[in-house]
Amino acid sequence: MSEINISRRHGKTLAKARKAAQHMSAELEADLDMTATWEGDVLSFQRPGVKGTMTVDAQEVRINVRLGLLFMAFKPVIEQEIHKFFDENFPV
Repeated sequence: MSEINISRRHGKTLAKARKAAQHMSAELEADLDMTATWEGDVLSFQRPGVKGTMTVDAQEVRINVRLGLLFMAFKPVIEQEIHKFFDENFPV
């Protein structure tokens, strides 16, 4: 098992930060065939071999992804895509 943990401070309201996170949720479901559900301000997502959460609060967004054996080789690419998403949706 391999993990990715990334956090980013943002200057958005909680509602706008959550909306940006919802955008990611929609992309995960459409592009990667993941299921995603919200519980409060925590988005949980999964598919075979990948499981994670994205937590949104008033100052920061955090993502934690656990990769199964078959996805470990893609860890650098997945990290790069997460940073790209954060750069686009939660600019510093």
